[in-house]
Amino acid sequence: MEAAASAHELGTIRTFVTFHKDGAFAVDLIVDREHLPPGFGAAVAGPAPRIEGLTPELEKKIGGILFEACRGARPAFDGRPAAYRISLARVPGETEAALAATAELRLLIQGTIPPGARTFTWSNPVPLGTYMLTLESEGQENVERQWLENGKESTPFALAASIVPPTRAQVIRTYLALGYTHILPKGTDHILFVLGIFLLSTRLKPVLLQVTAFTVAHTITLALTIYGVVSLSRSIVEPLIALSIVYVAIENLTTSKLHPWRIALVFAFGLLHGMGFAGVLTQLGLPRSEFLPALISFNVGVEAGQLTVIGIALLLFGLPFREKPWYRSRIVVPASVTIAAVGFYWAVQRIVAAASS
Repeated sequence: MEAAASAHELGTIRTFVTFHKDGAFAVDLIVDREHLPPGFGAAVAGPAPRIEGLTPELEKKIGGILFEACRGARPAFDGRPAAYRISLARVPGETEAALAATAELRLLIQGTIPPGARTFTWSNPVPLGTYMLTLESEGQENVERQWLENGKESTPFALAASIVPPTRAQVIRTYLALGYTHILPKGTDHILFVLGIFLLSTRLKPVLLQVTAFTVAHTITLALTIYGVVSLSRSIVEPLIALSIVYVAIENLTTSKLHPWRIALVFAFGLLHGMGFAGVLTQLGLPRSEFLPALISFNVGVEAGQLTVIGIALLLFGLPFREKPWYRSRIVVPASVTIAAVGFYWAVQRIVAAASS
């Protein structure tokens, strides 16, 4: 008799918790109606939980059972209860009559894993004796099973780092570094463009005016492209970025003064470079919960990288030699010719690659 009763207890309710890499968690709560005690769900104490997909007709037939099964459900991360929503799981095409008569009812409890969470616990005070809790993380082979008795809280389950969303501070640090390394050392084309800006004049003010125009421009298109407002094919953007390098370098050979059109063109080129930055961010991905901090941090990292390039150039060439009478002939001209040649080579290479793809 005791064995039979135990078997019935083990079959009344089953709970499966899955943690996903996108930062969501899902709890499958399966109730076996055949083994429920008499009168279960006849009178639910307290307010009934909201269950998505539960129609008035279904609520009359199985609402009490569902409310009783989940009214005290408590998913928690690091001891703090998590927000969640509950929905009634249905087989596609299943009629309400068939669902109301089915032996097993399934509730789906869904929510978001808090950034930086380390452990998960589950409790459900429904008086159904002993039941099994199964926990697993997406992409992990290990599955943990726990037996819970009399509504007790589960043993803390350690969350895999791959499924826990990062905190805001972690997002800022990560995307600052990504933005910076996209310039130094990875962004050779952007480095050459910034050096082309630097070489125009020995004075710092013209450099800062151009960098400001460039910064404002690529900030605009970076944001608009990421948000999907504007879009331009990479096969068009990349050759144009290379040609922008060629133009800036060639103009350094024809003038040593900052003309108004130079700032306007640098601004236009900045719009192109912003689309290039956006392509990198699209490949890297942005966390949905911290989209704006990640976007801003990446842009700040890019600016820090550009300022570092200018600072290094100033220390190596500007400050020691800019007052020398041969500064332009021995540094500006050879460097600009080299930059123009490299930019032209890249432009041809990217155009050919785009045409053959």
